[in-house]
Amino acid sequence: MPEPNHWSSGQHPAPASGRPRVDDERKEGIAMSAHIHPALQPHQAHEPSRRHPRILFSVPITVRHLCRGGVRATHGISLDLGEGGLGAIVQGDVHVGDTVAIDLRLNEQLVNTVAIVRHCSSVSSGFEFVGLTREERLQITSVIGQS
Repeated sequence: MPEPNHWSSGQHPAPASGRPRVDDERKEGIAMSAHIHPALQPHQAHEPSRRHPRILFSVPITVRHLCRGGVRATHGISLDLGEGGLGAIVQGDVHVGDTVAIDLRLNEQLVNTVAIVRHCSSVSSGFEFVGLTREERLQITSVIGQS
């Protein structure tokens, strides 16, 4: 004789272990909500309100900034790029609020931009472009559009 179908009656068979099962909380026809721990959610701590979307974009960059003793050039690699700025891993010290010059290649052309450091951590930094020329903006948007 087949076992009774407890699911269609709204009853759940008792688990052998005596512990409640995850689906003991489920009600037929009602969706369960789930809480995702903040550490498992997409990282947005430094992206509260982007004006421009970013794409993954990885090219070598040079960052030049003023420090004691003059201008210092450091090297890095970009992580993402948008019309408003870029994220990168950079060697050396940059600090939030610093104004820097960033050299990067877009479509085989060297582009020199000016940016403000908006985010720094031991892993990466975020830069907001300022004073882009029309040509620089077009170069960036053409790269973004190709992705």
